[in-house]
Amino acid sequence: MITAVTPPPAAPSLEAATLKRRLISLIYEALILAAMLLAATLPMVMVTKGWAHDTARSALQSWLLLACGAFYMWQWSGTGQTLPMKTWKLRLVCADGTPVTRMRAAGRYAVALVSISAMGMGFLWAVLDRDKQFLHDRLAGTRLVSTG
Repeated sequence: MITAVTPPPAAPSLEAATLKRRLISLIYEALILAAMLLAATLPMVMVTKGWAHDTARSALQSWLLLACGAFYMWQWSGTGQTLPMKTWKLRLVCADGTPVTRMRAAGRYAVALVSISAMGMGFLWAVLDRDKQFLHDRLAGTRLVSTG
């Protein structure tokens, strides 16, 4: 009996995403993030009602950093894509093309916070980087690739 040999599935493309596509996705990402942070603010404001202003503000800021981190770590280590990344056909992978782990996603988030805190210098790094990667991707061992 002759059986047909099924070829192995093609490996996903690991073509680096263009800087233009990543920056446009970043703008869309900011809109989604603003909505998510607004939604996350309400429960904390209700919990901290009556607290001293400085304490409530610090608690809210910490809560929003944790909520944002949890959101991104869940998205990046799950499908490797947020909604804007799906829209602009981008995927976050490890430098070797494997899926991002939770630990690597956490590291990327931590480095991205520093990158943003330094007046966005980590994003400007992409202009100088040989592969046009953001500094937080370079340091976290991740990269954004095109999915289409």
